[in-house]
Amino acid sequence: MNTFDRAHIEAMPKHYRANLINALPGFKPALLVGTADASGMTNLALFNNVFHIGANPALLGMIIRPNPEGTERHTLNNILNTRCWTLNHVTEATTAQAHQTSARYPQEQSEFDATGLSPLWLEGFVAPFVEQSPVRIGLSLAEHQLLSINNTHLVIGRVEYLQCPESIIRDDGSLDLHQTGSIASLGLDSYHAVTRGQRYRYAKAHQPTERID
Repeated sequence: MNTFDRAHIEAMPKHYRANLINALPGFKPALLVGTADASGMTNLALFNNVFHIGANPALLGMIIRPNPEGTERHTLNNILNTRCWTLNHVTEATTAQAHQTSARYPQEQSEFDATGLSPLWLEGFVAPFVEQSPVRIGLSLAEHQLLSINNTHLVIGRVEYLQCPESIIRDDGSLDLHQTGSIASLGLDSYHAVTRGQRYRYAKAHQPTERID
């Protein structure tokens, strides 16, 4: 077992360190973020740093890292201008297309067109969903903060819409994402299928752990 202190980590080559630190939290959701600008030009970008904020109201957070000097933040700009965006699960069938959206396309070129993924529109909602996604979430901007520690942006969205097969919603409201084939990501370039996993009942002190079949 190796031990790396902060000085050792900070001395690592830039891309090596980025790969290492991105993988430290382990597996995370792979989600396509759909946005559009004021003229209706669509944008699609792959994110894996989306997380639960709260259920009442229903809030999801997302970290947007600062772009290299001189490049534009199309996703962030669209969210701040239109105040809405979508989250779309990636499956094994769409992994390569999803990964390709991380390329630096000019603002006038839609990643939908570049990758062959299809935009899906909901009347009255100006951000595009991904038609090929089995789970789609529409969000409105609830809060935006610039984190001064490293100039990343935290955007918090209120869940406005959820589209998913009724069959994946269990009796207790949880989701069986094994059915949808939704994948997880690790680091910057690795994607993994999800097994059915293990479920346990709510843990209580002085009671044995009980598995849910």
